[in-house]
Amino acid sequence: MNSDIFIAGGCSFTFGSELMDTDSNWSCLLNKIQETQGNYVNTALPGASNSGIARRILHQLSTHKSENIKGVVAMWSFSSRYDWAMPEHNELEDKRWTSITPWDASISAEERHRNIAGSEEQRVKWKDREDLMVDTGVKPFADALYRHASNEYHEIFLSWKSIIWLQNILEKKKIPFMFTLADNSLFYQEFDHFKDKDGLLSALHNEIDFTKWFSFGERMMGFNQWARLNEYDYATSHPLDKAHEDAVKLMLPMFNKLIGEK
Repeated sequence: MNSDIFIAGGCSFTFGSELMDTDSNWSCLLNKIQETQGNYVNTALPGASNSGIARRILHQLSTHKSENIKGVVAMWSFSSRYDWAMPEHNELEDKRWTSITPWDASISAEERHRNIAGSEEQRVKWKDREDLMVDTGVKPFADALYRHASNEYHEIFLSWKSIIWLQNILEKKKIPFMFTLADNSLFYQEFDHFKDKDGLLSALHNEIDFTKWFSFGERMMGFNQWARLNEYDYATSHPLDKAHEDAVKLMLPMFNKLIGEK
């Protein structure tokens, strides 16, 4: 039996939300090319924050021998999401963790309703999520977080710190990896780069090894931006199968260079 493990991380764009089959997502397609299917672990979850993406990948790394891990791919998400350890509750991830997004806060309810208005399936999912947030006590915390404490600078700092943390662990363990983006708002505000805000962000940015990254275009264009720019078919807020298939064709040369062609 093939002992190779291939680990993917990300948010809904890596989970495969709104695809005909979640196994049609870009990371699963790369895995099939590498012929390690059956040992593919997708840690992605819809709404995942960047710190949550890093945490879930690390958890998987801890359950396998490093020499058995063929490679790791991660598609980093929007910086405005949080990964939080809450008081223990059976309905939380590992009885402790939860992702918190702007859409979980009451101040963004109108935006959420507007974006998912065309999909009954998405409305049901978000209603179930909202009920869960209330039951677990996360809802009032999310409202307070986005009303009083969240800010772009802190979110960028947390995201970059999580990326560097995971990068350094993978390099220490000598595990091949490739990172990419869903959206370049993780690095840019329009044409201004966040690294230019102050010395701390500049120093953090210098620690990221961009030779291990795939970009969909100039200024670190992300998968979602690329799919919209090239007018791929969407469901409500996610590109459909064709975009994932074509994205893999673009990613494959860099993937083979970093993780190795089987």
